[in-house]
Formats: sequence, C-alpha cells, structure tokens
Amino acid sequence: MRVDSDIKLDYQDVLIRPKKQMRTSQTASRSNVDLIRKYKFCNSGNLYEGVPVLAANMSCVGTFTMAKAMAKEWMGVCLNKHYSADQLIDFYKRTKLFGSVFYTIGINNNDLEKLDYVINNLNPAYGRELQFNICVDSANGYLISFEDRIKLLREKYPKATLLVGNVGTPEMVQHLIGAGADIVKVGIGSGSVCTTRLVAGVGYPQLSATIECADAAHGYGGHICSDGGIQCIADICKSFAAGADFVMLGGLLGGHTESEGKWIEDDGNQFLEFFGMSSEHAQEKFNGGLKKYRASEGKCVRIPYKGPVGHTLQQISGGLRSACSYVGADMLKDLSKCTTFIRVNRTHNTIFGDSNG
Repeated sequence: MRVDSDIKLDYQDVLIRPKKQMRTSQTASRSNVDLIRKYKFCNSGNLYEGVPVLAANMSCVGTFTMAKAMAKEWMGVCLNKHYSADQLIDFYKRTKLFGSVFYTIGINNNDLEKLDYVINNLNPAYGRELQFNICVDSANGYLISFEDRIKLLREKYPKATLLVGNVGTPEMVQHLIGAGADIVKVGIGSGSVCTTRLVAGVGYPQLSATIECADAAHGYGGHICSDGGIQCIADICKSFAAGADFVMLGGLLGGHTESEGKWIEDDGNQFLEFFGMSSEHAQEKFNGGLKKYRASEGKCVRIPYKGPVGHTLQQISGGLRSACSYVGADMLKDLSKCTTFIRVNRTHNTIFGDSNG
C-alpha cells in the first residue's frame, strides 16, 4: 500500500483565467469561434469532423431520437446497447449517421455476435473494411478480458474506430491505445448517478484525470473522451480546456423530449426516471436482476422534463464559444493551449440558488 499525496482536482476546484485577446486573433465575436474539430484516429485511420460532444450510452439518453437531434448540431451519440439488432440495422440504413454515432457493446460474446450480425446486414461486401464507430463499454476498463476484447475487435474490424473505457489513469490509457483503441473513455465514479466511490471507494478527480490522461494519449497519437463529472455547461468548457478531445454527457441530456424511459407525472409535472447502468434498477430491467456477487454501483433519480434537447445543445455551443472568446482562442482546438486554471474555494455566487439558468 502507498499514498499518492499529490493534489488532484475536480471541475469545481478551478476556474479558467481570462486573458487579453491578441491582436492577431480572428475572434471579434463569439459567433466567429470555430467549434468543429478534425481528427485522424491512430489505429483505424478514420477521419472525424464535428463538435466533439457525445451523449452517453445510457438507456435514457443514448437513443435514436437523441442521435438525430445531436447530428443537427454536428454532435454525436453512443447508442445504448439494448436496442435489437433489427432496430439498429433499420436506424443505420435510414439515417446514414455512421460518422456521428457509436454502436455500443460490452465484453460478452452475445454482444459480439450481435455486432457481427448488424455489420454483415448493413453491407456484406464491406466486412473487415467497414468504417464503423464502436464503443466498447465496461465499468472496469482494467480487466484483462476488456483488453482482450479490444484486441479481438481491432483484428476483426481493422477499419472500425474504437472508443473504449472506462479508465482513469494515464498508464492504462496508453496501454489500451497500444491494444488497438482510438479513443479512451476517462472517468471512474464521477457520473451523476454513479455510486462507485461510495460502494467501492475507487475513483479519480475528473479534471486531473482528464489532464493527465489527455497528455498520455496525445503522446501516443491517441485521443480521450472525458466521461462524467459534468454538472453544468461550464464543466464541459473546463474539460475541453483540460485537453479532452471528446466530452460525454449523461444527466445533462436527461429529461428531454429525445430521452427514452419511464416518464412519471407528479403534481402535474413530468419527470424522467434516470438511472446508472450499473445500478440495481438497470440490472433488474436489462439483466434479470443484480447478481449475488455484485453490489449496485448506481442510483435511480427523477429528472424534470426540459423540453426538446435543441435548446440545451445551443446553450452548450454558446458556452464553449464564450469560454474560447474569454481566453482569445479562435477555435475549440486552441482552448487548451490558451487556458490557465486557477484554484478557487468557490466558483460562483449561489445566493439565489445554484441553477444553471
């Protein structure tokens, strides 16, 4: 046993320090800030172009309707893995959203067989050459079986872009990139409906995890997706400022028209039942109950109805443009280069409540 005494930070521990705009800057207005990122992935060789914000592969927000709404803003979705194979095939054929949508699998063989079936039915002629986005999802990305699954998928589908996770340390990020991952999902215990830190005592503060893992991935030519810890739009800005290539959202997107799940009416108001995918609620809904050897590592909450997601996505884009303009970044790509974080005891004034407006 050893204790790492270095201070690790979360989003609420810092603010982005503003700085004077350079005369060479092209950003006279927030509207001129370019949020589009262009990436070439290190293992698949595929190209990506878009605003790198992703809806999480949770059953409530990783939905077909969310994917179509996000695509209108050049954003993406990791689909939840509980759609049937035929539903997925029909969705891909109708929408053609191959570039902005990730197909999600776990690490069991049934998921792999389902993926094979979907890909073969989308275009049998492609096979190994199909450029397809796959999210390989596990609460514990440190398992040997997880690494083995990534190696298998890289060999089986060399042209597929693999987004894999979750992990929280730079050494494991580099290891997974070496195993065939293109993007590593970073975040342990930081989600709004995750209780891993309460149950298992395991985690890593999300800002520090993002900074350290981004640095490790970029040194290997890879990318990271910061997943979890987002409480408000400012945290998305801080995540990109910390070096994240993608940011994944769960609770912030819950409760919209495009969400799926059980809606509950209480005193004339609508609420969405929102739960973590490692919760007892999710295990009962999708896997026949919580196994005796497992503990629930998630909770179930109610999120009030927020209306169509388009407004929230516009707020996210506006927040990112504003953050860039405050530090003189002409484009989202430059935000991390222009950022200095300052440690604080309080990030904002809460006298009239803690709402994000």
